[in-house]
Amino acid sequence: MRKLENSELDRKSIEDFKKSEKTPLILVLDDIRSLHNIGSVFRTADAFLIEKIYLCGITAIPPNKEIHKTALGATETVAWEHAENVLDVITKLKSKKILTFAIEQVESAILLQNFKVENNQKYALVFGNEVFGVAQEAVAICNGAIEIPQLGTKHSLNISVSAGIVVWDLFQKMHFTK
Repeated sequence: MRKLENSELDRKSIEDFKKSEKTPLILVLDDIRSLHNIGSVFRTADAFLIEKIYLCGITAIPPNKEIHKTALGATETVAWEHAENVLDVITKLKSKKILTFAIEQVESAILLQNFKVENNQKYALVFGNEVFGVAQEAVAICNGAIEIPQLGTKHSLNISVSAGIVVWDLFQKMHFTK
């Protein structure tokens, strides 16, 4: 066994990425403080051909050298938009029949392993602030909530780690378990 060279990885060009059929997932980042977390989410979104990222509230926007450190160019491939108010974004997405789910520990949350994706359905995943999580007002207007099961003492994960876990789970359910 040997590591593959970058030239063997068949990476898409920026143009090919933009023309590619996207995974029907939209990520909504609300009041994310860490520029490295933002960049990491962009990189994950690029890896799984995510349709779009909304950067809400105080979440920083590209171009930004600290975001670029972890995004490694993914801000050039993944579509993104800034919005002041996460509630407006959620309302707009729901009006387009996109199912919105807060990634949060709330009453009646669906455990990630039990979440079922529907064919031909687009989803938006709302991720909140590193300290306070998804704001209660945003949770209240989402179609539901998804919880990542955690068995240790902390019961919280870094937002970029949470995004990676949930995006991978939904991606594989959409593409590999039909």
